[in-house]
Amino acid sequence: MPSDDRRLQAANPTGWFEDLYAEAEAGTASVPWDVPHPQQHLVEWARDAPDGLGRSALVVGCGYGRDSEFLASLGYDVTAFDISPTAVAAVRKRHPESKVEYVVADLLNPPAEWHRAFDLVVENMTVQALPVSLHAEAIEKVASLVGSTLLVLAVARDEGPEPDGPPWPLTPSEILAFETDGLSARRVFRDESRWLAEFGR
Repeated sequence: MPSDDRRLQAANPTGWFEDLYAEAEAGTASVPWDVPHPQQHLVEWARDAPDGLGRSALVVGCGYGRDSEFLASLGYDVTAFDISPTAVAAVRKRHPESKVEYVVADLLNPPAEWHRAFDLVVENMTVQALPVSLHAEAIEKVASLVGSTLLVLAVARDEGPEPDGPPWPLTPSEILAFETDGLSARRVFRDESRWLAEFGR
């Protein structure tokens, strides 16, 4: 990614998502995470997870809805949000018959009624898309949404100097920082490049 883009994203840490989605809709850019299948670690986690029927789920930074639609297919009552109005309009258009409630919202200022409101919260590489200076605040906000279970999926890095992002992958200490607001780690797994961490209260 060109250094000018990195500087723009660092200066506009959440607004650049809307810029990117708007450019993608205009055909002048592509969204790197626009893939047709749900995140593989989410699929693997779901094989051993409780049935979704009768349970609510929230997807953080839903983008084009790959994970949201997958959870809905498992029976979850899914709410999914993105800070980009263009992304939300696009995902509604892609899935016109969807049972998912797609809404525009800001992770750093979520609706008050979402506090601990969801049985399952899925945070799939949204925190890492924010500068490191915002990670602690974003982690606290994610934790505040969890009623029972939090699943964190992220690119992994070791402790050390801040990378020249985006993204800004999560360190072991940042993953463990999700143990806040009453959450505790149930499982923390790291392969060669990614985290799969489950927390609960």
